[in-house]
Amino acid sequence: MNLTAVAPYLAKQGVWGPVTATLDCAQVNHQFSPYIAEMANTLSNLFTIGIALAGCVHGATQGLPTRFLVGYLGVALVGFGSFFFHATLQYHAQLADELPMIYVGSMSLWLLFDNKPGFGLRSSRTQFLIAVAILADVLFTWSYMVNRNPVYHQIVFGILVLTTTLRISYILRHTSAARLIPDSKKETIVRLFAAGAAMFTFGFVLWNLDNAFCRFLTRTKLKVGWPTAFVLEGHSWWHIFTGLGTYYMYSGIQYVCLCTKDSPEKHDIKFLHGLPHVIRVQDKVKAL
Repeated sequence: MNLTAVAPYLAKQGVWGPVTATLDCAQVNHQFSPYIAEMANTLSNLFTIGIALAGCVHGATQGLPTRFLVGYLGVALVGFGSFFFHATLQYHAQLADELPMIYVGSMSLWLLFDNKPGFGLRSSRTQFLIAVAILADVLFTWSYMVNRNPVYHQIVFGILVLTTTLRISYILRHTSAARLIPDSKKETIVRLFAAGAAMFTFGFVLWNLDNAFCRFLTRTKLKVGWPTAFVLEGHSWWHIFTGLGTYYMYSGIQYVCLCTKDSPEKHDIKFLHGLPHVIRVQDKVKAL
């Protein structure tokens, strides 16, 4: 976004000093607090943090492999980083938001490519994939510090999401393990990932509309007043739909991994409060 285009509306300065981030959304800075630059954009991250931690707790109660719990914590870390970024609008805080997105994306690919039976870390394939993921993260971190263009970050993140989608499609269609997965479970995996991708895309559209109509939206928000104006915070809705979309896609990733690395018969999907959860089948039988 061109910050000068909306400077008359984003002129307030808080305790963190001048804005050093390369992004500044269509929100009046420090309108409600000198400690929080963008109130709605900051607080909306609590949703992502909350559902990620809830997923982690549920996964732990189901005895899911540690790697999946770490993934949930990674999603929560993205939420914490985004909270910090929108509260301060400092560049180092922006990195705390954007870099974990890449790290979680690369971890998702590690989960999907490490599709041989078993969840230990001793196999050469697992160790090689972990090393590749870490190296890719280090190289991206270095390159993003050199090239501070947020579009570069968005392109790399988009490539990770696309590669994840293609990998899931390949696993379900062309691997030997796919023949052991019932069609009903394959359909569930596809629906979870497709629903998550749709939510993610919808949130991205709202974010871009927020950028495109920043002046108009800012004037309208000032006119209608708060709390009603919060419904017009497009970037905040991006956080919410991204959080939901990521949760759904990650549920699909876990499910396909458990079906291929363990057994399709041992796991299922249960919806609770509108959110999918991976459960062990024996736990589902007991609940019935």
